[in-house]
Amino acid sequence: MVVIRLARSGAKKRPFYNMVVTDSRNRRDGRFVERIGFYNPVASESEKGLVINAERLAYWQSHGAQLSPTAARLAKQAAGKIAA
Repeated sequence: MVVIRLARSGAKKRPFYNMVVTDSRNRRDGRFVERIGFYNPVASESEKGLVINAERLAYWQSHGAQLSPTAARLAKQAAGKIAA
């Protein structure tokens, strides 16, 4: 099954997450098909903390990709920022 989830990167105590499309059998930080955005939980106000390519997200969801719970929460949050 294809899933959309977060892959952790960044340094110790400085997390940075890529939102990736991957096979569910791959490791969390392992191989992925496509990077569709990122999430930086420790971003300052001048930096972007959440960026998601909505077109690619919709494309993968139309092809049967399932969102992880955290990715779904962030996608909903990003959609709210676009509408506002």
